Formats: sequence, structure tokens, C-alpha cells
Amino acid sequence: MVGLWRVLSARPFEGGHYFIMPICQVPSPATCCCSPIPTKMAGPFAFTLLCGLLSTTLAETTLNPPAVFSLGREVIKERLTQELKDHNAIDILQQLPLLSSIREKPAGGIPILGNVVNSILNHIIWLKVTSANILQLQVEPSDEGQGLTVKIPLDMVAGLNTPLVKTIVEMHMETEVQAIIRVNTNERGHAHLVLADCSTSQGSLRISLLHKLSFLVNSLANTVMDFLVPALPKLVKIQLCPVLEAAFEDMHADLMNLLRVPISFSSDRLEFDPLSPAIKGNVIQLKLGAKFSDFQGNVTKWFNESAVSLTVPYLDTTPFSLTVRQDVVNAVVASLLPPDELVVLVDYVLPELARRLKSNIKTISEKAADQLGPTQMVKILTQETPELLLDQGSPKVAQLIVLEVFATNEARRPFFTLGIEASSEAQFYTKGDRLMLNLNEISSDRIHLMNSGIGLFNPEVLENITTEILISVLLPNENGKLRSGIPISIVKAWGFEAASCFLTKDALVVTPASS
Repeated sequence: MVGLWRVLSARPFEGGHYFIMPICQVPSPATCCCSPIPTKMAGPFAFTLLCGLLSTTLAETTLNPPAVFSLGREVIKERLTQELKDHNAIDILQQLPLLSSIREKPAGGIPILGNVVNSILNHIIWLKVTSANILQLQVEPSDEGQGLTVKIPLDMVAGLNTPLVKTIVEMHMETEVQAIIRVNTNERGHAHLVLADCSTSQGSLRISLLHKLSFLVNSLANTVMDFLVPALPKLVKIQLCPVLEAAFEDMHADLMNLLRVPISFSSDRLEFDPLSPAIKGNVIQLKLGAKFSDFQGNVTKWFNESAVSLTVPYLDTTPFSLTVRQDVVNAVVASLLPPDELVVLVDYVLPELARRLKSNIKTISEKAADQLGPTQMVKILTQETPELLLDQGSPKVAQLIVLEVFATNEARRPFFTLGIEASSEAQFYTKGDRLMLNLNEISSDRIHLMNSGIGLFNPEVLENITTEILISVLLPNENGKLRSGIPISIVKAWGFEAASCFLTKDALVVTPASS
């Protein structure tokens, strides 16, 4: 049997027995067939058995993080391209010491050939890159499937100045730098992203004359190009690879800092903490821990990896996504809607509802109805935090509500106290870079008579009127608390104007809005 166990009641039941009820983790409640087990009957053996089952279950259960941030290759390309610009990669290419590199060992160290070559190179006044461009980066899964290959095509024009001709001899040079983004694990077992194996591809090197000149100049240019074939890839690797690695480290650091920016709402702040990365296909996934803290920085609630399910959707063409586990979303909703007490003088605020309430009470007790004065009062208490029930079709917020009706505002005791199991349709949407939640309608799913000073009655006779009171009083109050929304700072920080969101069966997913 797969499941967890809890004590449902602290009071003895049926001759002093405590009952333990299994909570079955199955796809549908209809398939859960679990019965209460009296613990006095079970004895020590059952306790040992339950502990064994529990430890086995936990050992076999896959633990899921509170949230997952998925980063697509389009964003990787854009951010890495920007970081290369910020690190002046173009300037570095334009300052490549081409002439000195081909003068080092132009003839493979053979003295006689070296002298001939040096005499040829003496006809060169200068040789340098006159223009350089980094073409569109490519990011794709590596051949071994354990990382992402980053390809950086380079397009350069080099100018050669020689006394043999008055014009500059121009050569077109193309090459490609490659590196692999992979997950490395250090000695302590901590995984982190690195960019490694940076090199140039010999097969991607192409050098050609842009314009044909005299036979002598063309021969000189061809000789120089022959020297550049082995020299240029080494030179680019030495000069550009450190820049590329630094650009990736800065991109990674920016991402980590953005993910750690607190999300403020109500009196709490939600903070994510990167745990470990993984590369799946062409997507980088970062597991995130989560915690609540107050505005003084004191942690009030931790969310860790657990057996709570988490479905991370396939990223496809979406630049990035933040998938937040249901219990974290539920805690956010609970923070936005803390327990509250509302008092309404119904006759003044909702006169029509006051008249109908009096009519309904009259069917229960005419004497009680006659006692209702112009200051008749309704008190609504939400004593427990609401619970968010995610569903791709119709997510709901369920809450327990206590409703009391008083004859006047001076009455100390209510006519009656109702316990209401209510639910509202939860509508998640976005406005700019803010995540919004609105509660639509409210229904009284179950009504219980908790206390009555006007005699026992079936509380269902008050279902319609109590529902309308909740719609008129509680619903606007709760939507007012939700109106400010929750900022998603990473959206605009990465250049997107607005966010989008959708629900899975067990998570809330935030992405940039498609343009």
C-alpha cells in the first residue's frame, strides 16, 4: 500500500480507540480503498509495519523542488550575444596581432625556409583586422547529449599594407568558435553550470581575397593567407575564449541574481534560491528552493523538495518559464487572504438582502424575525486560510467561513452561527508584468448549524440568502486584497513587456507573453 498516515482525531472513538486514516496517493479518489485501523487492536507490530511501509515509500518517491526555472536557447543566444558586446568582443577581434603571429614560426622552424618567408613578410608594413562582426549565435544539444553546444560564427576583414601597391589589400576571413555549456559537480557534490571546451573549428576557417590585384601582390597575399590558416584559429582561441567564458559567467550570475530578487506581496516576500541545474534537450532547467520571509528578512516558512507532484511543461519556443508548485502558490494565496472578520449592518448597506433575510428567518421563527431591528448585523469570519485547488479547467479557492446573524448591533449573542464550506472560481491572469488573481462568484457547498438561539433548524433553508450575502460582502473584500497583483520582475528585466500564465494539474506556470 502506497500512502502517508495521519491521526484524524485526538479524541477517543468507539470505546477509547484512536483512529489512523491513510491518505492514499492515487490518481483518483475512486480507486482509494482505505479503512480506519484501530491502533489499540493493531499493537506494536502494526506500528513497526507502518514505519517500514513509510520509510520504503519515502525512499522510492521522487522528490520535486518547489519551483523550476526553464531557460530556452533563444534567451541564451540573446543574453550571451549582449554579454559579448558588453565585454567588447568586437574590439578584441579588431586588435588581433595578425602580423606578429605569422612572424613567430612561419616556416615551421626550418632556417632556410624561414629566411625566405621573412624576406617576403618584410614587404608588409602592417596587417590587421579592419572590421569584425559576430554573426548570429547558435545553441543546440551537444553530440553526447549532456550539454548545449554554443557556436559563434565570426566574420572579419583584414587589411594588408605593402609598398608594392598603393591600395589596401583586403582579405575576407571566416571562422567559428565553439564551446559547450554543461553541468559540473564539484567535490562537495554541488552542481553548477559551466562553459567549457572553448576552441575554434578548423573546418569552419575560410580566407579569401576580396579583390584581385597584380600577380605579384596576389602571390604575396596568398602567402600571407597560407600563414594565417594555422595562426588565426590559435589566435582567436587565445584572445576570444577567455572573453566568451567571462561573458557566460556574467550571464549566469545575472540570472542567479534575478531569480533571487524577492517577490513582495501583502506582508510577506517570496524568495527563490537556485538548488541545482540540469540540461534537458535544448533547455536549461534550474531547480529552485523557496521561502517566505517578512520585511525584516526573517524567514517565516520554508519550502523544500518533497513528494508533492510537479509537472514542468515542455518549453518549445517559449523563451523561459517559471513553474511553481501548488503548495507554494497556495501559500501565496493564503498570505494575500489572511483570516479576517467583517461586520455589516445589513439594513443600511444591503436593504434588499436584509428584507429577504428577515423573511427567511421568519420561516424558522416568527418571534426571532420580529426582533430584527434596523441595526440587524451580520458577522463574517474567515478563521482559516483558504486552500487553492488547481485544475487546468476550473481552479478553485476553498475556504471555511463562519457567519453569524445578530438582531441588533447591541446584541451580545447571535440568533445562530453557521459554518459554511465555500468555494470560488479562481481566475489567474496577467496585467503587464504582474500576476493577477480574481475570485469569481462564490458558492456555499455545505452549511452546518454550529449554534442556534432560535431552535434547531435545517441550515439549508438559508443557503441562497447566505450565498448572496457572501457574494455581496466577502467576495468584494477578498478581491480588493488581490487587486495589486504580484510583480514578476524577471519579465521586464530581460526585455519583455508583459507576462503570461497558465495552469497545469499541479502548478502555476509564468512565461513571457508572446508578441
